[in-house]
Amino acid sequence: MEAIKKLEELEREVKNLRGLVLFERDALFEKKLVSLRDMGKLIVSEEELEGAIEEAKKSLFSSENVIRD
Repeated sequence: MEAIKKLEELEREVKNLRGLVLFERDALFEKKLVSLRDMGKLIVSEEELEGAIEEAKKSLFSSENVIRD
């Protein structure tokens, strides 16, 4: 009798774990918006980040990078 109860409990736990794994897998493949600016704040100070962004903008939009026909 005790073995049957234990087996039923284990089956319930396995079923719950399967549901959790499937839920987590679906959550991993879900498309999410990510802010690179917010991620950068974790690595460097906000001032450094803002300075690097401004430098990148200047570099990207400089007259040297403009394609002309």
